[in-house]
Amino acid sequence: MPGKMIVICAPSGTGKSTLINRLKADHPDLEWSVSCTTRPIRKGEVEGKDYHFIKVEDFEDQIKQDQFIEWAKVHSNYYGTSKIFVSQGLTQNKKLLFDLDVQGADAMKRIYGNGAHVIFIEPPSVEELEKRLRARGTDHDHVIMERIENARRELARKHDYDYLVLNDDVDVAYSELKAAVERILK
Repeated sequence: MPGKMIVICAPSGTGKSTLINRLKADHPDLEWSVSCTTRPIRKGEVEGKDYHFIKVEDFEDQIKQDQFIEWAKVHSNYYGTSKIFVSQGLTQNKKLLFDLDVQGADAMKRIYGNGAHVIFIEPPSVEELEKRLRARGTDHDHVIMERIENARRELARKHDYDYLVLNDDVDVAYSELKAAVERILK
C-alpha cells in the first residue's frame, strides 16, 4: 500500500492533543488529517487546521453522499474522516496522521487492515481523566460525565490495537509515542 497511516486513539482528556502537537513538531513529514466536526470551535482552534467545523445539516448531507471513511456521533457531535483526503494522500505516498476515537480506529482497521497503524493513548486512571476534563473548563458537567462513561468503554479496548502508550508522565509517553511512530515509518 502506498503511503502510511498512523492513527492516534485515546479517550477525551488523555493528553492526546499535547502528544500529537509534539509529534507534528518533530515530524513535519506527517500530514495531519483534518477531520470534520459539528462541535463548536474552541478558543485557539483554527478552521481547516484543527477541524473543518460544519453545520449538522451539511454533515448529514455528506453522510448520505457517502463522503466519509468513518464518521460517528460522539459526545452529541458528529466527527468524520474524508474519503477524498485519505485516498489522495495514500496515492501521493504521504504519511498521514489521524486523531480518531475507538469507532474511527475500528473503521480504519476494517478498511485498511494492517495498513492503518493504531496507537492507543491510555490515561493513568479514570479519576485522573475526570480531573483533567474538569480542569479544561470547556464542558458542562453532563458532558464530562458522558466523556467519562465513553472513556470507560474505550479503555476496555486498549489492547485491541497495534501500540499502547500510558500517559502518566508526558515526556515518557511522548518518547514511547515517537518510538512507535518511527517504527511505523521505517
